[in-house]
Parts: sequence; C-alpha cells; structure tokens
Amino acid sequence: MSSYKDKKVITIGIVSELTGLSERQIRYYEDRKLIFPERTKKGRRKYSFSDVERLMEIANKREEGVQTFEIKKQLQRQDNEKQIREKMLKGQINAHFRIRK
Repeated sequence: MSSYKDKKVITIGIVSELTGLSERQIRYYEDRKLIFPERTKKGRRKYSFSDVERLMEIANKREEGVQTFEIKKQLQRQDNEKQIREKMLKGQINAHFRIRK
C-alpha cells in the first residue's frame, strides 16, 4: 500500500505555488531526470507530495550552488539507500513472523 505522499494528484500550477519555483523550473528538473511526474490522458503533469518535498530539496541545493548532475547523483544514492532499508525491514518482519515467500 502506497503512502498518500506518493499519490500523483497535484497539478504543476499548485506545485509551483507550494514550492515557489516557476513551472519552467519544475519542467527543467523533470528534463534533468530529478523528478518523475505522471501524465494524465491529456498529457497534464501530476505530482505527489513526495515530489514537492524533493523539489524543495533540489531548490535548496541549487541555492547552495550544487549543480543538477551532482543533485541527481545524491538523489539516486538516497533512493538506493531507501530501497535497501525497506528490503531489510521487510526481511526482518518476514523473519520475525516466519513469513516465507
């Protein structure tokens, strides 16, 4: 079950208001593969609260002078670490409750 934070329901205009970033900046970060909105059937972008948090993190790093390719590497590293932690936790839960696949 996914968290409400991961549901892609927010339009780019609202994301822009929440983050203070222009729609152009948000699209640029998508082009740089830093965020991954979903698209509606009509091609409109939809973002999640997790995307908004990530955009704020990106904006803060950019203000500190960090280049987008470095941010991408950092975000990929964080995502990998998160996946590893989730797998480990699942394994611990499965072992504790003796759940077999």
